[in-house]
Amino acid sequence: MTTKFRRIGIVSKFSDTSIGTTIEILANFLSARNHQVVLEESAAKTLSNTTLETTSIDQIGKHCDLVIVVGGDGTLLHTARSLADHNIPLVGINLGRLGFLTDISPDDMLSRLDEILSGVYHEEKRFLLQALVIRDGETVQTGSALNDVVIHKWNSVRMIEFETHVDGLLVNSQRSDGLIVSTPTGSTAYALSGGGPIMHPALDAIVLVPICPHTLSNRPLVIAASSVIELRVTRTDIAHVRITLDGQTILSLAEGDHVRIVKKEPPVRLFHPKGHDHFQILRAKLRWG
Repeated sequence: MTTKFRRIGIVSKFSDTSIGTTIEILANFLSARNHQVVLEESAAKTLSNTTLETTSIDQIGKHCDLVIVVGGDGTLLHTARSLADHNIPLVGINLGRLGFLTDISPDDMLSRLDEILSGVYHEEKRFLLQALVIRDGETVQTGSALNDVVIHKWNSVRMIEFETHVDGLLVNSQRSDGLIVSTPTGSTAYALSGGGPIMHPALDAIVLVPICPHTLSNRPLVIAASSVIELRVTRTDIAHVRITLDGQTILSLAEGDHVRIVKKEPPVRLFHPKGHDHFQILRAKLRWG
């Protein structure tokens, strides 16, 4: 048996006690294989009683060799952002609905993990985006996203007006409900609902998808992932504009701020079972024939 993954962290959906049974089965399985199991604080709360080591997500990133995420894609998105700087591989156990990222079912969990822990797996790297709020030349807020960075209207029915610049060049000035700046990973999320293309996760590209644009010729635009994107709000009450990261983190703007979006390093490392098929997932989740 390989000892490559000595310490394995378990992260779960925030304080969801309904998945405690799955985590208990998982922890017992790993312990029986002589792996040291470390529970993230939210995962520990799903168990009524445990003697396993419990720590913060940051400490898991610093001291574990592998992280198993139990939940849905939202849980994996949160975990990926939290561990982005640690270059630690993630495995997803799907207890959610769609499961584009968390692709191992609880029924197959032990057999699939046995393969992965023995060194039989498919590794995939997905890049994140970093959003920076710039004020008077200084960065005042920052955050990362695995799916998308979205500029959108807030607490108002009126459209917002903003300019989009790519590598210092003006792309357009638009009136719309906002703009989705998406990675290939996020192309099957909000960007898909907005009419954007489905992008293969291996592509080194970003797609800009307008949300309900006033000009119908304003269509999704695919650019290089190395591009520097800047969004500048114009002729709009800044209090009605927000920046949302993966639908989970919100950044606010002040008058004169602009938003810079760049590719973030290092990428997220995802471990899938042998035979992982992205197109099969699309067929199943999007109900293609």
